[in-house]
Amino acid sequence: MTAGQAEHAARWSEPRPDGKIACLLCPHACVISETRPGKCGVRQSRGGTLVLPFYGRISSLAVDPIEKKPLYHFYPGSQILSAGFVGCSFHCRFCQNWEISQATSSGTRFMPPSDLVSAARREGSFAIAYTYSEPLVHAEYVVDTARLAHEAGLKNVLVSNGYLNPGPASEVLGLMDAANIDLKGFDEQFYRVETGGSLAEVQRFLSQAAGRVHLEVTTLVIPTKNDDPAQIEGIARFVASLGADVPLHLSAYHPDYKYSIPATTAPAILELAEIARRHLRFVYVGNLGAEECNTNCASCGKLLVSRFGYDVKVVGVTHGACASCGAAVPIVGLS
Repeated sequence: MTAGQAEHAARWSEPRPDGKIACLLCPHACVISETRPGKCGVRQSRGGTLVLPFYGRISSLAVDPIEKKPLYHFYPGSQILSAGFVGCSFHCRFCQNWEISQATSSGTRFMPPSDLVSAARREGSFAIAYTYSEPLVHAEYVVDTARLAHEAGLKNVLVSNGYLNPGPASEVLGLMDAANIDLKGFDEQFYRVETGGSLAEVQRFLSQAAGRVHLEVTTLVIPTKNDDPAQIEGIARFVASLGADVPLHLSAYHPDYKYSIPATTAPAILELAEIARRHLRFVYVGNLGAEECNTNCASCGKLLVSRFGYDVKVVGVTHGACASCGAAVPIVGLS
């Protein structure tokens, strides 16, 4: 926090008779004291009030391809201003962004909501993505910024672990246009041990998001941890229950943070993608390098969107329908 920058008061909290504060933001239900912040590391107590010392502190800011989120069915080929934060409600031992998610000591700069919106307009971005670390532990800032973004004619995109209580989730989702949510496995014990979270709570958030925002789901496939075909099939069945056209992204894991397990191989993830396709029309693989990852019409199989890495071309869509068979294309942002 810089000199002259006041600490921002948090919402979604409740004082306790013992002087501590119950945080009501996420299912962790942390009890926060002056000496013990929430599990996320960014929600703290000052004089009996829950405060946000990292409100508006941006750790990362870049213009990315929308496909990097990854979102394949939302304005394909577009560029989006992406903002990252510090801290996280999970403590995944395989985290790919652990430098900013598992600590609050990374360098940041203060950007009030109006400045982030202005940056998006200056960059010519059609939207703002709240991403990189876990944006939902900064839900107050996300809500404040997203509201201003809509007023400015911009869209909002959430990239998250989906760990939020129903009340705050309803408010956040009401301001989002699209979301990519991690479904890290399909086993409650895996979630508890490897992330510190709960599968059931993430499923509840996904069910709450379905139908309210454009939704896509990502699973990082980790050998020996969540790559059992039955788990992947369970994930696919659940995602299909949210909507047959919800895309599932199976992303290859690479060793990072506290994991030294060998990386996911291409043949293994391609085989799992075929299992997922028993239940879903759109399954993509990622993090394998500059691979081809196209979207084909679910009705006739013709190519709709070609992708090689981040080289994206819409080739088979006319007026929102397949140019070959006329079937509706479930992709937002195509003319």
